[in-house]
Amino acid sequence: MTRPKRLTAEGSTVAEEAGVEVSEQTYSRGRNQNGGMKADDAKELRRLNEANARLKPVVADLTLDNQMLKEVARDALIDVK
Repeated sequence: MTRPKRLTAEGSTVAEEAGVEVSEQTYSRGRNQNGGMKADDAKELRRLNEANARLKPVVADLTLDNQMLKEVARDALIDVK
Protein backbone atom coordinates (compact mmCIF):
# COMPACT_ATOMS: atom_id res chain seq x y z
CA MET A 1 0.00 0.00 0.00
CA THR A 2 1.35 3.42 -0.88
CA ARG A 3 2.00 5.92 1.86
CA PRO A 4 -0.86 8.30 0.91
CA LYS A 5 -3.34 5.42 0.82
CA ARG A 6 -2.10 4.12 4.16
CA LEU A 7 -2.34 7.58 5.73
CA THR A 8 -5.89 8.14 4.53
CA ALA A 9 -6.83 4.63 5.72
CA GLU A 10 -5.51 5.55 9.16
CA GLY A 11 -7.69 8.64 9.23
CA SER A 12 -5.19 11.44 8.64
CA THR A 13 -5.23 13.57 5.55
CA VAL A 14 -2.49 13.39 2.98
CA ALA A 15 -1.94 17.13 3.14
CA GLU A 16 -1.47 17.02 6.91
CA GLU A 17 1.05 14.19 6.80
CA ALA A 18 3.00 15.46 3.83
CA GLY A 19 3.03 19.06 4.97
CA VAL A 20 1.83 20.06 1.53
CA GLU A 21 -0.75 22.69 0.80
CA VAL A 22 -3.05 20.51 -1.29
CA SER A 23 -6.71 20.24 -0.54
CA GLU A 24 -8.28 16.83 -0.16
CA GLN A 25 -10.51 17.67 -3.13
CA THR A 26 -7.49 18.37 -5.36
CA TYR A 27 -5.73 15.21 -4.22
CA SER A 28 -8.85 13.09 -4.75
CA ARG A 29 -9.55 14.59 -8.18
CA GLY A 30 -5.98 13.89 -9.31
CA ARG A 31 -6.13 10.34 -7.97
CA ASN A 32 -9.46 9.69 -9.70
CA GLN A 33 -8.37 11.18 -13.02
CA ASN A 34 -5.24 9.07 -13.14
CA GLY A 35 -6.81 5.93 -11.73
CA GLY A 36 -4.32 5.90 -8.89
CA MET A 37 -1.32 5.37 -11.20
CA LYS A 38 2.10 6.84 -10.56
CA ALA A 39 3.10 10.18 -12.06
CA ASP A 40 5.50 8.59 -14.54
CA ASP A 41 2.81 6.18 -15.72
CA ALA A 42 0.33 9.03 -16.12
CA LYS A 43 2.85 11.01 -18.19
CA GLU A 44 3.53 7.98 -20.39
CA LEU A 45 -0.20 7.43 -20.88
CA ARG A 46 -0.65 11.08 -21.85
CA ARG A 47 2.27 10.83 -24.32
CA LEU A 48 0.82 7.68 -25.88
CA ASN A 49 -2.63 9.28 -26.19
CA GLU A 50 -1.09 12.28 -27.96
CA ALA A 51 0.82 10.01 -30.36
CA ASN A 52 -2.37 8.04 -31.00
CA ALA A 53 -4.26 11.25 -31.80
CA ARG A 54 -1.56 12.23 -34.34
CA LEU A 55 -1.51 8.80 -35.98
CA LYS A 56 -5.27 8.20 -36.30
CA PRO A 57 -5.75 10.65 -39.22
CA VAL A 58 -2.69 9.22 -40.98
CA VAL A 59 -4.05 5.68 -40.74
CA ALA A 60 -7.48 6.83 -41.91
CA ASP A 61 -5.93 8.56 -44.95
CA LEU A 62 -3.81 5.53 -45.86
CA THR A 63 -6.81 3.22 -45.48
CA LEU A 64 -8.84 5.40 -47.84
CA ASP A 65 -5.95 5.42 -50.36
CA ASN A 66 -5.74 1.64 -50.14
CA GLN A 67 -9.49 1.24 -50.75
CA MET A 68 -9.36 3.59 -53.74
CA LEU A 69 -6.43 1.68 -55.28
CA LYS A 70 -8.25 -1.63 -54.83
CA GLU A 71 -11.34 -0.19 -56.52
CA VAL A 72 -9.30 1.18 -59.42
CA ALA A 73 -7.52 -2.17 -59.84
CA ARG A 74 -10.84 -4.03 -59.75
CA ASP A 75 -12.33 -1.67 -62.37
CA ALA A 76 -9.23 -2.07 -64.56
CA LEU A 77 -9.64 -5.87 -64.48
CA ILE A 78 -13.31 -5.58 -65.48
CA ASP A 79 -12.46 -3.29 -68.41
CA VAL A 80 -9.80 -5.68 -69.77
CA LYS A 81 -12.21 -8.63 -70.03
